Amino acid sequence: LLPLPGTKEEKDISDYFKAGNTREDFLKLFIEFLDNLYSDTLIMLKSCEIDFNNPPAKAQVIISAGDVPLGTQGNLFGITGGEGTGKSNYIAAMLAGCICQPDKEVDTLGIQIAANSKHKAVLLYDTEQSEVQLFKNVSNLLARAKQPNKPEELKAFCLTGMSRKERLHAIVQSMDKFYYQYGGIQLVVIDGIADLVKSANDEVESVAVMAGIYNTCILCVLHFVPNGLKLRGHLGSELQRKAATILSIEKDEEPTQSVVKALKVRDGSPLDVPLMLFSWDKAAGMHLYKGEKTREEKEKRKEKELVGVARDVFGRQEHITYIDLCEQIQQILDVKERTAKSYIRFMRERD
Repeated sequence: LLPLPGTKEEKDISDYFKAGNTREDFLKLFIEFLDNLYSDTLIMLKSCEIDFNNPPAKAQVIISAGDVPLGTQGNLFGITGGEGTGKSNYIAAMLAGCICQPDKEVDTLGIQIAANSKHKAVLLYDTEQSEVQLFKNVSNLLARAKQPNKPEELKAFCLTGMSRKERLHAIVQSMDKFYYQYGGIQLVVIDGIADLVKSANDEVESVAVMAGIYNTCILCVLHFVPNGLKLRGHLGSELQRKAATILSIEKDEEPTQSVVKALKVRDGSPLDVPLMLFSWDKAAGMHLYKGEKTREEKEKRKEKELVGVARDVFGRQEHITYIDLCEQIQQILDVKERTAKSYIRFMRERD
């Protein structure tokens, strides 16, 4: 910031201090200059500043499993799995929980859904299935919710006839409209996010931003088989990075049942989330919750996944420090430091 010797600026500064002004006076003047120079940016930034005298309201938990929050306001929630694992039925259970009457008992396949007492909008966008299949799916979820007629707040859209660009545009504008029409949005489901995106980073970022703007939980369904605790492909990586929770639905060792596994939870360890089971019940005409897998099964899954991590890490190097191992586990499994340390302790105990 010093002017070049012999210039007019140097003389002006010299005269300024000769007039009796101090260093503090000069600094104050310089800060005023920066305030004027960056006024537009600072005005915009002021609205984003955290006010510790008026803390923001705590995000409402929309979907949870036991004591573990899965879907919260302002966040993405990912569900993945292969064909025939029951993803659509699992999603239908969540939607049914959002539209059921408070006095009705509804099987939501082991997860808890916050009551939608204010009848906020519940939106389903399907990019894969035909209109006929979507109608059938919605009819089934109404039966699960014990609703004889479709509630006004539930909206289901078949987007297969639109281009990818049109789909995202339609979702953004319709969410804006329904947010104001119904006084908020309780839950948004995008069934088949891979058919929505052109650039994984841009579109997933856009969906994440929408969740924050409309203070809702957006559930994104990704149709492919996951590989361990990481999702494959650029889209999978982006979703895993942006989402607060990722659940995987897979076939159990008992082929008539499906098992729900956590791949990511924002606070805590996905390997400590219960393994939930559900299967088709012919008499009920729908999938029903079959309880949790045993603690031994959960520990076995944890050990199997961490064996894979150990093979990955030590397949590239023979020796590693505790700190480096902790960092690699954080990166590979997308967990926090305290969780990574608990994994190292678990791995040592199991040799």
